[in-house]
Amino acid sequence: MADRRTFNVVILGVGFLFIFTAFTTCGNVEQTVVKSLDNDTFTGSGYHSLGIIYGIFSFSNLLAPTVVTVIGPKVTMFLSGLLYSGYIAVFIIPSTWSFYLTSVLIGIAAAMLWTAQGHFLVENSEASTINRNTGMFWALLQCSMFFGNLYIYLDWNGKTEITDSSRKNIFLSLLVASVLGTLSFLVLRKSHQEEEMLSEEEGRSLLSTRMMYKHRASTAMQDAKSEMKTILQLLKTKTILLLSPCMAYSGLELSFYSGVYGTCIGATTQFGEAAKGLIGISGIVVGIGEIVGGGLFGLLCKNNRFRRTSVVFLGMVVHFIAFYLVFLNIPDDAPVVFKTTTQKTPYLTPSVSIALLCSFLLGLGDSCFNTQLYSILGRVYAEHSTPAFAIFKFIQSVFAAVAFFYSGYVLLMWQLLLMIILGFTGTLCFFVVERMQNFSVEFQEY
Repeated sequence: MADRRTFNVVILGVGFLFIFTAFTTCGNVEQTVVKSLDNDTFTGSGYHSLGIIYGIFSFSNLLAPTVVTVIGPKVTMFLSGLLYSGYIAVFIIPSTWSFYLTSVLIGIAAAMLWTAQGHFLVENSEASTINRNTGMFWALLQCSMFFGNLYIYLDWNGKTEITDSSRKNIFLSLLVASVLGTLSFLVLRKSHQEEEMLSEEEGRSLLSTRMMYKHRASTAMQDAKSEMKTILQLLKTKTILLLSPCMAYSGLELSFYSGVYGTCIGATTQFGEAAKGLIGISGIVVGIGEIVGGGLFGLLCKNNRFRRTSVVFLGMVVHFIAFYLVFLNIPDDAPVVFKTTTQKTPYLTPSVSIALLCSFLLGLGDSCFNTQLYSILGRVYAEHSTPAFAIFKFIQSVFAAVAFFYSGYVLLMWQLLLMIILGFTGTLCFFVVERMQNFSVEFQEY
């Protein structure tokens, strides 16, 4: 039994590794790829596509648990993987309508995929193995930052233009990776809990398959209504209201490190022929920062409430240093130029080492905020963790979507200033919530 569950967790992680090797690489380079297209009929924007994905994802999260309950996590993940693969395939022969249509579909697929992943991971874990299994899955997932971005570096290094053949080769490779990840879900085995549920349902000889799914759907709808009611109640609580600026900030900086910053590096004239290849290296270094931060703060400090404020403060300082260096090192028009490279000159002569240091700091700071937001929500809302996390993902995704929509129009300086203001506000509000929790604990002890 334990071997079957471990097998399932490993295959789950491998499937996500392949799918997100394709998707994270795609998100990192797609605005650069779109700008390079020699196609007068294509009018799409990579920023707008990512904005649509996160916007649809935020609202689809509310319906995803019902779908997963009705058709099961394995089928949900397989169908979602197909939609991810469809999005990658669009870049091989791009057209505006298919680009935006698949953006909508992958937003829905993302909500289904992550909900099913959580459901399946819990099904295949016990209290004694949940931390180990989550760690195994997380480690495999983080490796997705490396392989695709390494390919980008090797293929684009020394090139000032991305040819049609280069684009097609890259996205064919990413499509193969995504399809392999999707197919791996088919070899997942039924969990013991799922087998018990199926045998119980099969034992009801009077119930047809249609009635069985109808019963599942009815139960799922009741659960969804109950969860929605809980979400609305939690939204009115002081803790959620105070944590909202921090959640919103995590959405802005998510959009910046995952799609905007790589585009800025690739558009910097002073990097010359190295600029396009640096997009891949930047993605890898962001991943290293995420792993270092997640390992140190997610595992070592997860049960220590007194260290949460220290980690969040560190995350704020690290991000502010990164923003200041980006402001000095990257031209102000880097996010908004389209057919040309940057025309403005930054305060410093652009340095590759400073640019990659900023990538590391962005990943490190992101892991600081995310690990501690999950930690404090899990502690405060131990009895309602699922609705609390749903609120977090909703707020984060909405603000990531908004950020992607304005990123192609707002100069870099103003984007950085907005993140600094919201980051500082969010950190202060986090401190207030932590102090409220400490006071509550002290009062109960008294």
